[in-house]
Amino acid sequence: MIINIQNRQALFPVDTARLEQRLHVAIAAESPAAAEITVVLVDDAEIHRLNREFLDHDWPTDVITFFEENPEETGDSDEIRGCGRGIAGELVVSVETAQREATQQGWSIDDELLLYSVHGWLHLCGYDDLTDDERPHMRRREREIMGLFGLSPQNLED
Repeated sequence: MIINIQNRQALFPVDTARLEQRLHVAIAAESPAAAEITVVLVDDAEIHRLNREFLDHDWPTDVITFFEENPEETGDSDEIRGCGRGIAGELVVSVETAQREATQQGWSIDDELLLYSVHGWLHLCGYDDLTDDERPHMRRREREIMGLFGLSPQNLED
């Protein structure tokens, strides 16, 4: 398992070593055969630019997932979708958005960055939160993985 974290923002201090250690646990929870991800920490201006360029959305967001290749269809929405697969991609995460949202959640910026990274990782595994049918499966898996760290996000409703 390879995790590369690049901090390209200077607005807020981030414990990148802690994030990497926690991501190892989160990734292992999906039991992939292999995983190689890059997490790029940016500010709102940069994620806004990327969101506009790649997704045609003219606003900042929390995380954007770039796939090395499209995730395989699993056929069973209840199974662990990363299991046994080789998964690679890049997650671009807004530290500025994480700071705002962490305050509202009542937890640390590091916890919020973990949530965004877990969310992006699950997208790489083939989970989706864009449809009513798929959203509950992704939210449940996010809650399960965040629970491994004793965290219970209040905003992860089905």
